Amino acid sequence: MPIFEAFTTISVPFPYVERPTLKRRPALVVSAPELMQEHGLAWVLMITSAANASWPEDIPIDDLRRAGLSKPSVIRPTKLTTIETAAATALGQVTPEVATRVRVTIRRLLTPLDPNHGDGG
Repeated sequence: MPIFEAFTTISVPFPYVERPTLKRRPALVVSAPELMQEHGLAWVLMITSAANASWPEDIPIDDLRRAGLSKPSVIRPTKLTTIETAAATALGQVTPEVATRVRVTIRRLLTPLDPNHGDGG
């Protein structure tokens, strides 16, 4: 079973929200290796073509060669899914600058607006 570090780009069958279909596409690993070691799973973000309509949270990939990609692409943090790593193959890594932007965006999207929300008061 493959184990990937966080911020590795991979190729994986990625599920669509809109229809019950899988398409092999690049994705960005955002979970720790322990999730893969213990369960054979990884949390990943969709990577899509920069030519597609943009979403406010999209993060451009600044070094395509390092990421193992051939076309201008963006990371779409709003499209998060869990995949089985057995079907994934490594492509590359994003730069530290892009990794930082991903961390900040995920933290913002996961943090409730109300500071008292969900903490029991």
